[in-house]
Amino acid sequence: MVDYAVVLLLVMNGRLETIRVYDGAHGYNEMHRYTDGGGKQPGVRFHSGSLGEGMRAAIAEAKRSHRMMIEGWIR
Repeated sequence: MVDYAVVLLLVMNGRLETIRVYDGAHGYNEMHRYTDGGGKQPGVRFHSGSLGEGMRAAIAEAKRSHRMMIEGWIR
């Protein structure tokens, strides 16, 4: 695996909003939070394993915590 992206999106008031992005664009596992007012926040490393391991971890985290992530974006 050379790259991936896991994106959590929300349709709110007829608009598609990005809530969270996990990716391997820089060769390591990175997570970006998005906020309603501030947009894309600086990336942080979220998993120290391979990109494949990071992708699986990102999918699991999005499934497990998507409601909390959305609530954080709304606040």
